[in-house]
Amino acid sequence: MPAIITQDCGMHGPELLLLLVGALLVGAGAKRLNWSAPLVLVGVGLAVSFIPGLPEFALDPELVLILVLPPLLYSAALDSSFHNFRANLRPIGLLAVGLVLATTLGVGWVAHLVLPDLSIPAALVLGAVVAPPDAVAAVAIGRRLNLPRRTMTLLTGESLINDATALTAYKVAVAAAAGATATWFDGTRTFVISAGGGVLVGLVIGFGVRWVRDRLDDGVTESALGMLVPFGAYIFAEEFHASGVLAVVVAGLYIGHHAPRSSYYTRLQDTAVWRAVDVMLESFVFALIGLQLKNVVRDVDITAGLLWAAAAVLAATILVRFVWMYPAAYLPRLLSKRIRERERAPGWRGVTVLSWAGMRGVVSLAAASALPLDLPGRDVIVFCAFVVTVGTLLIQGLSLPLVIRRLGFRGDEERADALAEAQVQHAAAQAAVRTLDEVMAGEGGTPEHIVDRLRIMAEHRGNAAWERLGRQEDESPAASYRRLRRTMLEAERKVFVQARDDGQIDDEVLYRVLRELDLEEAAISRE
Repeated sequence: MPAIITQDCGMHGPELLLLLVGALLVGAGAKRLNWSAPLVLVGVGLAVSFIPGLPEFALDPELVLILVLPPLLYSAALDSSFHNFRANLRPIGLLAVGLVLATTLGVGWVAHLVLPDLSIPAALVLGAVVAPPDAVAAVAIGRRLNLPRRTMTLLTGESLINDATALTAYKVAVAAAAGATATWFDGTRTFVISAGGGVLVGLVIGFGVRWVRDRLDDGVTESALGMLVPFGAYIFAEEFHASGVLAVVVAGLYIGHHAPRSSYYTRLQDTAVWRAVDVMLESFVFALIGLQLKNVVRDVDITAGLLWAAAAVLAATILVRFVWMYPAAYLPRLLSKRIRERERAPGWRGVTVLSWAGMRGVVSLAAASALPLDLPGRDVIVFCAFVVTVGTLLIQGLSLPLVIRRLGFRGDEERADALAEAQVQHAAAQAAVRTLDEVMAGEGGTPEHIVDRLRIMAEHRGNAAWERLGRQEDESPAASYRRLRRTMLEAERKVFVQARDDGQIDDEVLYRVLRELDLEEAAISRE
């Protein structure tokens, strides 16, 4: 896609910095009020887009598709479960491939009906532009309302792959709309080659980065190398005409799956780095979506007919997902005994929630903005894409919590997870004590009180999970320990800070001690 970007619509440094700072502050305020930050950012962006004197925040497709999308996809892939992803590969494929193509065709057909001046290829371009949902807002709402794990896996998995399908359909449709010879056979061949190449590039980069990081033994350098992965995977894949999106996702899944075997320092560092990156980029893109209103309205002649047509395209985008979801959820079970034996039947509540969680995001606007300037119907496509993106975010995003609550659709894994954790934690504690006894049997000189302290600490960790499982209202001994220990750690910090202020110790000493105290608090703190 970057190869067909022909226009320069980027922001200058001061405007970009202003947008980032403002978006972070608005997002922080929304989270403090327990509101959905993505939706608040879109609303604020819409509200301020026409304030006189504000700089123009035009969306730069290259900025989004090369500098924003890869790190967001990579971070989501790092946090995704490879096992859950693999176990749900069939339904994820139906959403990320089948539904995207169905949306491209369905929305394109409706767009051609309500906008007769829009050619069929141009209408299919619009369908491809609005085809891929963005699960950021849906996942944020789902986590807050405790959606079942499988539903969250499907939402995340769909969002990781659907961009690759949509961008391939987009390229074929744009080529046809521009007058080039392009068939759906060509599109299918392109998708297969692109997808296979993307998976291969992602595996090669993931394996290579993991091999190098395992031999560095330097957490800071390992994290710095990890930050280059999404950009490197995307750029290298696109250079070989493969899917950069799939390359980033596969590399992230591979590296994330093997992260537990890396050092504790690298894991702590990566978690902190990528959470900060997520907050910054997500705040940026959702604020940018709202701020596009001024540019979109300026470039198109808005009439009542166009507004009705855009509303019809929005309705079609929402309805196609419903029309696809129910047959895709139940028909495979009716046709395959193997699927019935292997997979639990999906409930209608879950299918309904997934159907309503189809909010569009910045990728749709970036794809629309990247259209050639001389493409027939370009301004209408951009306007309709904006209406669909903002409309789905506000209509579905604002009502999704209500839908989830009314349906009573909540996850029930918490108790089972707590029980499984307690069992494994107990086994791990026993293994730790056995290892301690074996080491002490082969060496001497260690004071007995140190051995006793280590044994008590291991037993404490083994009992803590059982205590959390068995006590719902009263504070468990493990919780009391964590609370009191955090209080003690804070007292120690104050003493060291005061000693630094009084000139008794150097800042370097303070930072070293604070890191030790912070790591201990991180180890005992639980959500």
